Amino acid sequence: MHDRLQSTLRQLRLSGLAQTLDVRLQEAAGHQLTHAEFLELILQDEQLVRSERQIERRVKSAQFREVKPLDEFDFAFNPSIQKKQIFELATCRFVREARDVLLLGPPGTGKSFLAQAIGYQAIKQGYVVLYRSIFDVVRDFLHEEALGEDDKLLARYLKPDLVIIDDMGMKQLPRRSGEVLFEIIMRRYETRSTMMTSNRPLEDWGKLVGDVPSATAILDRFLHHAEVIQITGKSYRLRQQAGNAPTENAAEHGDTAGKKKTTKNAAHTAAPA
Repeated sequence: MHDRLQSTLRQLRLSGLAQTLDVRLQEAAGHQLTHAEFLELILQDEQLVRSERQIERRVKSAQFREVKPLDEFDFAFNPSIQKKQIFELATCRFVREARDVLLLGPPGTGKSFLAQAIGYQAIKQGYVVLYRSIFDVVRDFLHEEALGEDDKLLARYLKPDLVIIDDMGMKQLPRRSGEVLFEIIMRRYETRSTMMTSNRPLEDWGKLVGDVPSATAILDRFLHHAEVIQITGKSYRLRQQAGNAPTENAAEHGDTAGKKKTTKNAAHTAAPA
C-alpha cells in the first residue's frame, strides 16, 4: 500500500509531500494527530518545496552575475550607504508602487552587490526579476534587431516586475544605445520598476549614449518616481589589494606581525562587488 501511495504522489507531482511522508506518518502516529492536522502538515511540506523550486527557477531566469544575501554586505566600509534606506528597498515596496531606483557612485563601492541583493529579495517575495548590464541590453537589442525579433525581446524586458540595468557609465555605448534604453524606460514608466547603477554623474549620460535628447528623455521619465542613492568612498577592491600587499611582504620575510595581520584580514566580512 505504501508503494502504491508513493507512486500516486509521483503521478500527481506531489514530490514535496512524498519526500516527507514517512516522517509525517510517524509523527501522526506518535503524537496522535487528527486527520486535519496531518493533512495540514503534509500540504505545508508540498507548498515549501514548490516555493523553493520557484525561487531557484526565478533566480536562474534573472541571470544575476552573483547572488549574495544582503546581510553579507559590509555597511561599515562605506558609511555613506544608509543601511536603513537599503533595507527599506529590500522590502520591495518600491516594486509594488512601480517606482524606480538609481544607485550612483564610483566603481567598487557596492552598487552591483546591492542591486543584485535587492533583486534576490524581490524574487523571494514572489516577484519576477531580470538583471542585465547595460552592455548586455544593447547587445541583446542590436542582435535581435538584425534577426527581426526585437519585438519579442522587448516583451522580455517589459514583463518582469523589476529590471536591473547595471554598469551604466563604464564606457561609451554603441550608436543607437539611447534609443534602446529609452524604449525600455518609456514602456516601463509607471507600470513596472527599474533599477539602474551608474558610476558617472547624470550630466554625462548624453555623452555616454551619444544622444543628448535621448538621455534627457530617459532621465525625465526615470527620475520622475525614482529614489536616487548617492554612494561615496573608496573602492573595496582596491582596499583589498592594498591590504594584501603587506601581508605577502611579511610572509616572504617571516614577519610574525605580518602573519597576525593576515589572519585579521582573512576574518573580515565579505566585500561588496
